[in-house]
Amino acid sequence: MKIKRIYLPIALSLALAIGLLMGSFLNFPVEKRGMISSSNKSKLNKLIDFIEREYVDDIDTDSIVDITVNSILEKLDPHSIYITKNEMDEVSQSMKGDFVGIGVNFYMYKDSVAVIKPIPGGPSERAGIKAGDRILFADNSKLFGRKMTNDTLFSKLKGEEGSKVTLTVFRKSENRKFKVNVTRDVVPIKSVDAAVMAGSNTGYIKVNRFAETTADEFHRSLINLKAQGATSLIVDLRDNGGGYLEKAVEIADEFLKDGQLIVMTKNKKNREDRTYATKKGDFESGKLYVLINENSASASEILAGAIQDNDRGVIVGRRSFGKGLVQREMPLGDGSAVRLTVARYYTPSGRSIQRSYDHGGEEYFNDFEKRYESGELYSADSIKIADTLKFKTAKGRIVYGGGGIIPDRFVPQEGKHGDEAVTMVMQSGIVSYFVFEQLDKDRNGFKGMQNSQMITDKVMTGDKYFDAFSGYLAKNGLVFYLNKHKERVKHYLAAEFARQLLSEKAYYQMVLKEDNMVKAVLTEKK
Repeated sequence: MKIKRIYLPIALSLALAIGLLMGSFLNFPVEKRGMISSSNKSKLNKLIDFIEREYVDDIDTDSIVDITVNSILEKLDPHSIYITKNEMDEVSQSMKGDFVGIGVNFYMYKDSVAVIKPIPGGPSERAGIKAGDRILFADNSKLFGRKMTNDTLFSKLKGEEGSKVTLTVFRKSENRKFKVNVTRDVVPIKSVDAAVMAGSNTGYIKVNRFAETTADEFHRSLINLKAQGATSLIVDLRDNGGGYLEKAVEIADEFLKDGQLIVMTKNKKNREDRTYATKKGDFESGKLYVLINENSASASEILAGAIQDNDRGVIVGRRSFGKGLVQREMPLGDGSAVRLTVARYYTPSGRSIQRSYDHGGEEYFNDFEKRYESGELYSADSIKIADTLKFKTAKGRIVYGGGGIIPDRFVPQEGKHGDEAVTMVMQSGIVSYFVFEQLDKDRNGFKGMQNSQMITDKVMTGDKYFDAFSGYLAKNGLVFYLNKHKERVKHYLAAEFARQLLSEKAYYQMVLKEDNMVKAVLTEKK
């Protein structure tokens, strides 16, 4: 389509008109909707054609269609969404579990690509790229001195597997510039952040989402921890927004015995599908703890619900998000897709944990504010439960539906009521940026530090890094009184230094020592 100029207000008005046409249909009672008639479909197509051919101004009809699709989906439920063609690559890559590239973690730091750390065993590490290096050129494409979108940058660094790219690199620690050839390769996007021993016989696995590779990553982590002596296991699903239902099912199967129900789904025709555990589980005995919070959703809740309803383990933390809808991605033929709700899922006891979305998407997704204001994040007594939605676990314990998974053991948010900002800051990207800057100024000062204890001693002795971090926050417009949290702040800073200098594993081994939910589990076990 040739577009001379775009009148967004006009496009929006036209889209809303089409949306209202569809909206009147969607507002009919479900039993009266039936299928959209062929005449209505034809009417929509003709309207778009008329606008494109006859309308006095040039209009981006693609934008009309995009807005119309979004307006229709908003009338369905908060989780049915439209994914544009431009967004599809990123969405698909995230769930695929790998991509082809040069294998570095980086920042756009002062208008240049600064390497935080090459991915261990990846193409860049094999080629000699080090933490702190600046990538100035990819072949002849300049990557510094100008604002560049992530899409443009990624397009220069990604490519076909086995293809080569010549990088021009500046190494600040040696004050030299050089060229290096990197052969692009498959780079994993891990969905298991960490698998470490949290106690003498307690393993810990952190899962950030349920992607194509998650079950395999989890299985390898589980076997490795068992080999290290883990007879108890903590599965951390905090802030895990979900993903592929079948991957959550595969992980649940690791813990449940043959024939135990994992999840039920029902579609619009009321067809019920039941999924059961098989004989192949590798941790069907031994103590199990699942950590959840207010951001654990969808597939995370399927896994937690299966464990809770079968009385297989202890759910620890705070009430989960409350999403009991199943989506399927459906391509629209032009590279875009809709992720449409096609079923509801139910935990083994028969409960739906889907929260109400009767008051619209905005209120639905802002539920955290209501939980904060009610005090639910700090007191189990403040959790509002629907007494009428009672269900029983396999052993007859009462559990509730209608609004997320309520933990068996409540653990309040870290810090006192009112200290949330400090906790959020210490777990945010600003800590990572600060630590990178500190290393960039004095990377040689950390040279030879091969373990977490050496890093901890350097960072936590005295107030040098604490004071620098306080100043860094103030410089960025964030004013906090951190003195009463000094030791905790220092601990998080030391952990981030360990992450950037050593590994993700080193980071988690440090932060878990101060993690209230993990400490609650380890205390209970004693």
